[in-house]
Amino acid sequence: MSLEYPENLRYTDSHEYVELTANIAKVGVSAFAVDQLGDIVFVDLPEVGDEIVKGSAFGTIESVKAVEDLKAPMSGTVTKRNDAAIDAPEIISTDPYTTGWLLEIQATDPSELNATFSAAEYRAKVEGA
Repeated sequence: MSLEYPENLRYTDSHEYVELTANIAKVGVSAFAVDQLGDIVFVDLPEVGDEIVKGSAFGTIESVKAVEDLKAPMSGTVTKRNDAAIDAPEIISTDPYTTGWLLEIQATDPSELNATFSAAEYRAKVEGA
């Protein structure tokens, strides 16, 4: 199966992605994570205004197979959450990069992005390419 890893995104060891525009980071889970989890049935996300810390759990994602912590790829304040993904978590499975994003955060330290992987690095890591 060929999974997509958009070039404009950065990826983490724990399979979240981040798209940084100015100091706003859009966060979601990668197609690889979706593939590994299977059918996603529930997602728990923080409230707008909550602070999240890089590397710490900010919520959970549940599939028919497992419950996994979502790890923050960057520190910051939640400015938006995708309530559509909470109401219909299957959109994360069908379209993780556009309609299935999870959070937008006001990043406190954009240099934290330096600790993430490019699309090519992430693909090599997860697919052993």
